[in-house]
Amino acid sequence: MQIAQLIANELQVRPQQVDATIQLLDEGATVPFIARYRKEMTGALDDGQLRQLAQRLGYLRELNERRETVLNSIREQGKLSSELEQAIRNADSKGTLEDLYLPFRPKRRTKAQIAREAGLEPLADELLKGNHNDPLQIAAKFLNNDAGIDSADKALEGARFILIERFAEQPTLIGRLREWFWKRGQLHSKLVKKKEQEGAKFRDYFEYQEAIQKVPSHRALALFRGHAEGILRISLKLEEQDNTYPAEQIRRENRVPQLRGAAGLWLEETLAQCWKQKLQTQLETDLLKRLREAAEAEAIRVFGRNLNDLLLTAPAGPRATLGLDPGLRTGVKVAVVDATGKLLDHCAIYPHAPKNQWDQSLATLGKLVKRHDVELISVGNGTASRETEQLAKELIRQHPQLDMTAVMVSEAGASVYSASELAAQEFPDLDVTIRGAVSIARRLQDPLAELVKIEPKAIGVGQYQHDVDQNRLGEQLDAVVEDCVNAVGVDINTASVALLNQVAGLNQTTARNIVAFRDEQGRFSNRKQLLKVPRLGPKAFEQCAGFLRIRNGDNPLDNSAVHPESYPLAELIATSLNCEVSQLIASSEKLRDLNPQQFVSERFGSYTVKDVLQELEKPGRDPRPEFRTAKFSEGVEHLNDLQPGMKLEGVVTNVTNFGAFVDIGVHQDGLVHISQLANRFVKDPHELVKAGDIVQVRVTEVDLQRKRIALSMKDEQAQPRSERPHKAKPKQRPQQTGTLGDKLKAAGWRK
Repeated sequence: MQIAQLIANELQVRPQQVDATIQLLDEGATVPFIARYRKEMTGALDDGQLRQLAQRLGYLRELNERRETVLNSIREQGKLSSELEQAIRNADSKGTLEDLYLPFRPKRRTKAQIAREAGLEPLADELLKGNHNDPLQIAAKFLNNDAGIDSADKALEGARFILIERFAEQPTLIGRLREWFWKRGQLHSKLVKKKEQEGAKFRDYFEYQEAIQKVPSHRALALFRGHAEGILRISLKLEEQDNTYPAEQIRRENRVPQLRGAAGLWLEETLAQCWKQKLQTQLETDLLKRLREAAEAEAIRVFGRNLNDLLLTAPAGPRATLGLDPGLRTGVKVAVVDATGKLLDHCAIYPHAPKNQWDQSLATLGKLVKRHDVELISVGNGTASRETEQLAKELIRQHPQLDMTAVMVSEAGASVYSASELAAQEFPDLDVTIRGAVSIARRLQDPLAELVKIEPKAIGVGQYQHDVDQNRLGEQLDAVVEDCVNAVGVDINTASVALLNQVAGLNQTTARNIVAFRDEQGRFSNRKQLLKVPRLGPKAFEQCAGFLRIRNGDNPLDNSAVHPESYPLAELIATSLNCEVSQLIASSEKLRDLNPQQFVSERFGSYTVKDVLQELEKPGRDPRPEFRTAKFSEGVEHLNDLQPGMKLEGVVTNVTNFGAFVDIGVHQDGLVHISQLANRFVKDPHELVKAGDIVQVRVTEVDLQRKRIALSMKDEQAQPRSERPHKAKPKQRPQQTGTLGDKLKAAGWRK
């Protein structure tokens, strides 16, 4: 089956849509560009479908390359039959292909190969036929002293090696047993001796068993981490009643006769050894790899979704902002940035212990906010954040005329940015700690524009992010960043190199050249000027132009998502209403009664017409939500201030498969376990919450020793348990005592 047809079947779309997309991708088009501006060609496939298509396309092309390599290898050996070639060409996965190649794969000199060289293959064939009663009597005819076969027992042993290898290389048998083992296998873990203290965080897995196909992502990764750290031993086993099934399947696949007496016993033992010593070990490795890959894929997916939610957090907007990076002994680092994020002023103050310069700090901040007409105060949520928040509130009380707002923001990754090469290039003469305060201020103004400067993995909204395939994680997170940036659009006259680098069609070189051109020539006044930027040719212009915005430029359409190639369409629409394009923009009354079909032509399809009309009605619309802030409770600043039953407001900082972590303003995120998210059964926490959401929670438990907080979002007026929908629990679960620490460890969480 052709690649396009395969992908079309999987995505449940038409092959023509897939063919068109493949053509665009091969021509160098980016996913954001295709999703937005080539809907006529793709049948309006969205960016999610396009990402899946591109990923699957890469896999199938790699499969085809490997297929040809395998065919050539077997052909060179002179063993390629027409039936085998057809089976290889029909293989729809890398696993199936490798199963077919296994008997022909060049391998090290095996015991079976040594036995063949000693002339024992005829003995193996004779024993398999079963035309005998005494294996030893037949084996005595195949002695070969020169090859070390000086007894009937050694001859039988060599014949067994040959048969085991032959049995274990049947591709259909391997595939069938692999799937059966996946359905019936039980994953076991045990504590390595004398590792109790060192591996205390894995105690729920010291004696653990669960069906491998039911092990969730976070639990699988916890087990693999415990194994990697030398705390746990992992194995895949069968229930007692299942132990005879594999040998029977090996018998049937290889048509091994059922014999009586010594001959029958010898064959039975050969079948048993084929499973226990060969296939079981091989398939256990395959299935543990399969479990790990599935767990990693899910963890990467969760990280990607959290990153998407965080990047699309509501921006406070272009307003002068005071950034405060809290600290005690080292002081609070202060930075003031203007509405565009440009650094205006900076200093350090020491309002907290041990210096306690509270009044002096307020006076310093007062001068800064008045001098620069500050509207927002951004407070990092690290050490001394609540004390610094109180300082900000006092500053607001002292200067009511400025109408300032103080907001606590996550400073995750700020230290990474501060010490980065990018920060050093932007602020070569600025202390690393002050760079952090600048980042904290900017990420309140526009989280997306600032967070793209930080490697996504350093933002910390994933689960087991350091345990997964780093290349796959990086590719997924880069795709998320690209999609978010292009969904929002970028102001070309204020954007940093890091932000421009994420625009479809641009790269590090062209992004730097745009900034350099802007610095030398002044602000861009129209999109056409992009073609004057060195190394930015027509193809790159086609890809990037629609995602770049120019405010107050020559053409009002340059501040919209209307692509320059569709400007004639916008002008045609304006002409039909007897007005200028500038009068048409944001005039919903004029646009509402238009029939899109009247503008459809060979050049502009219906999708393009509808998109342009929608964009003209709300030009440059931002998909991010309206800005609002959480209000942390007065007097609740430390773990010691928490009491069960307290109702608090907080911000969701991370969502995992086992619950959501919420910042409630005490320097330690609390966990809303999945069972506490709602009064009904919740399969996926993302159904209810996402990173950046402001939520109401209730404290249910506080573990001061471990610094753990258990929270609930359930309605206290919950319906009686007997009336709640019941979901059967898996038979095997890690034993949990019910405390918060146990729930966290059972979930495999380590922040």
